[in-house]
Amino acid sequence: MELVKGTSPMVDKGPEDTVTAWPHLLLMEILAVLGVTLLLLAMGIFINAPLRELANPDVTENPAKAPWYFLNLQEMLLHMHPSLAGVIVPGAIIVLLMMVPYLDRNKADIGIWFASPKGRRLALIALIYTPPILLGLIFFNEYVVVRSIISQPELIPSWLIPLGVIGFFTGALLFIFRSFKPTFREVLVGLFTAFVVTYFITTIVSTVFRGYGMHLTWPWELPPGALTF
Repeated sequence: MELVKGTSPMVDKGPEDTVTAWPHLLLMEILAVLGVTLLLLAMGIFINAPLRELANPDVTENPAKAPWYFLNLQEMLLHMHPSLAGVIVPGAIIVLLMMVPYLDRNKADIGIWFASPKGRRLALIALIYTPPILLGLIFFNEYVVVRSIISQPELIPSWLIPLGVIGFFTGALLFIFRSFKPTFREVLVGLFTAFVVTYFITTIVSTVFRGYGMHLTWPWELPPGALTF
């Protein structure tokens, strides 16, 4: 039986438009590891990081701050109930992120940054709108002090208002996105951009702008040891 030209198995031919992991990928990873190691070594040599005094279990620091990677959660604790800020909201975000691969089964645009030009525009919108809205809410809660105005029942300032703000902010973004007639993936790109911006802003505010009693202050007025990295 004679094989038709072009139909025989191509066992010795690899996929088109591909490169081998060595040396193209592994070489770049090795250079990245060496570069990070050199940077950390230089920081350890030239940046002074003295140890502080021994902790006193009888005296609580003011402000008492968590490590920097938890400061976004500590910032949320200032605005809502601890169960909501420390368990429910982070848990819901983690579950939603885990569900994304099962919700978005479309194989188009895989591996493309922001999925499409429209996705990039939605990410830019989230990048522009999220900081002023988030900072406005932080300033409002700092100087208006909602909890002192509505202290009873606790359900209103600690649960209903924060959940309402989160829902309103998410709904406002979705309403803005709607005018672009995006795909589901492009919507996810915009919402994830808003989440990342929120993560960084809350971390920066709690790290650099929270002083005595976790009130807003200028970085140069922070008490000793208030900066946690």
